[in-house]
Amino acid sequence: MPGVESSDFFDARRGLPPLDRLLSHPAVASLIPLYGRDQVRVQARRIIDELRSRLAAAPPPPPEEMEGAVAALPERLAAEIESLLGRPLRRVLNATGIFLHTNLGRAPLPPAVAQGLPSLLDAYCDLELDLDTGRRGQRNRRVERLLTALTGAEAGLVVNNNAAALVIALAALAKDREVVVSRGELIEIGGSFRIPEIMAAAGARLIEVGATNRTRIADYEAAVGPATALLLKVFPSNFRLTGFVASVEPGQLVELARRLQVPLLVDEGSGLLRSHPGPQLAGHPSLAELMAAGCDLACGSGDKLLGGPQAGLLVGRADLLERCRRHPLYRALRPDRAALATLEEVLRLHLAGAPLPLDRLWPDRQAHRSRLEHAAAELGAEIVPAEAFLGGGSAPEAPIPGEALSLPGDDTLLARLRRGEPPIIGYLRQGRLILDLRTVAEEDDAALIAAVGRAICHS
Repeated sequence: MPGVESSDFFDARRGLPPLDRLLSHPAVASLIPLYGRDQVRVQARRIIDELRSRLAAAPPPPPEEMEGAVAALPERLAAEIESLLGRPLRRVLNATGIFLHTNLGRAPLPPAVAQGLPSLLDAYCDLELDLDTGRRGQRNRRVERLLTALTGAEAGLVVNNNAAALVIALAALAKDREVVVSRGELIEIGGSFRIPEIMAAAGARLIEVGATNRTRIADYEAAVGPATALLLKVFPSNFRLTGFVASVEPGQLVELARRLQVPLLVDEGSGLLRSHPGPQLAGHPSLAELMAAGCDLACGSGDKLLGGPQAGLLVGRADLLERCRRHPLYRALRPDRAALATLEEVLRLHLAGAPLPLDRLWPDRQAHRSRLEHAAAELGAEIVPAEAFLGGGSAPEAPIPGEALSLPGDDTLLARLRRGEPPIIGYLRQGRLILDLRTVAEEDDAALIAAVGRAICHS
C-alpha cells in the first residue's frame, strides 16, 4: 500500500505472511464489512498461494521483487475483490451544473428527508395499518392525500417510475383499444425504451396523427372512433423541435376530449408539481396546472423536478385511477416502503413551501458570488460565466446563466478528481476545469476545496 513500508507490514525475506495476519491488516479488515469475511479470506488465500508458487519456481524471483509483492498485498487484494464483486456506492460531489444528472442518481434528497428516514426504515412502521381501527389500510393513502392537495386532482396513485405510470394507465384503460398520439411525441425515454413499445407492452393500439413537426387539433379529431380509449399527449425529453413546427396544447385537447367523451392522459414526465418561478420552467405545465386545465389524467417522475425518490406519479379522475389501482399490474409496479416513506416526506416539504435542493440552481447572486470568491481564493481559481441545466430531460434547451470556478485542467485531472475522496465530477471547457457549485451543497465546499487541492498538488 502507498505509504506503508515493508518493514511495517511483512518482511518478504522471512517468508509469506500468515493468512490471519493479512486479514488483520487495517486495509484488509476494512473490506470485511463490505464483502464478508469468507469472500475476503478466499481471495487472500488465493493471492498468497500464487506468491508461494512463485517462490517455489526455479529460479525464484529476486528478493526485492517478492518484498514489493508482499508489501502490495493489501492494495492488490482490495483491487481484485472490487473487480470481482464491484465497489459499493459512494457519495459524489456533482460540480457539473447539471442538477438532475442521471448518472449520479438524479435528484438529491432534501437533507431533512434523508436524516429522518432511518427511523422509518430500521424498524416497523404503519405502512398498511390504520392505527386507529387496527385494520389493514392502503399503502398509497398518505401520498395520495398529499398529491391531491398539491395538484388539485381527485385522486392519486404511485408506482415504480413514470414509465410504469404510463404502462398501468394504458393497460387498465386502453387494452385492445386505440390510443391517439402525435407523431412528434413518439419519444424514446431512455435505455432505448420508446413510447410505441410501451404501448404495445400494455396491449394498446397506437394511432399516430399529424406529421413529425406539425400536428393540429383536426388530426386528433379525425382519428377518434368507436375503438378509441384515450388521447395521449407526451411532453418531449432531451430535445426540442424548432422551426416550422406546430403542436396542440393540453387545453385544446381537453376541449376535444370532453366533446368526444374520450379521456385525455398527459405524460408531463418531469414531476413538476406546481408552477416554479425559474424562467427555464415557464413553458412547462405542472401537474397542478394540467389538473386545473381539465386533463383527466397526468403522470410524472418522482426523482426529477419533484426532488424525491424514483417513483411514478399518476393523478386525475378518481374513477379512472380506481381502475388502475385494481389492475393486476399495480401489485407488480407499486413502490416499496422506502420509496413511499421518502416520497411522503418530500411531498410534505412541497406542501409547506420549504426550500428544496432544486432551488440551488437559482441562488442569491451576492451570496453565491461570495461563495465562489472564497473557493477561488483557496484554489487559485478564476470565476467565469457558466451555464447550468436542469437535466433529466427537463428544459433541455433552457440553460441557466451564472458563474463557476475555472482552473487549468485536462482528462488526467478529471480522472484524479473522480478517484479522489470524495469523488468530484466536473467538466472541461477549452482546456480548463469547470466546477459549478450550484449543484454542490454549500456544506460540502470545504471537502471539495480540499480534494481539488490534493488533486492539483499531485498533477
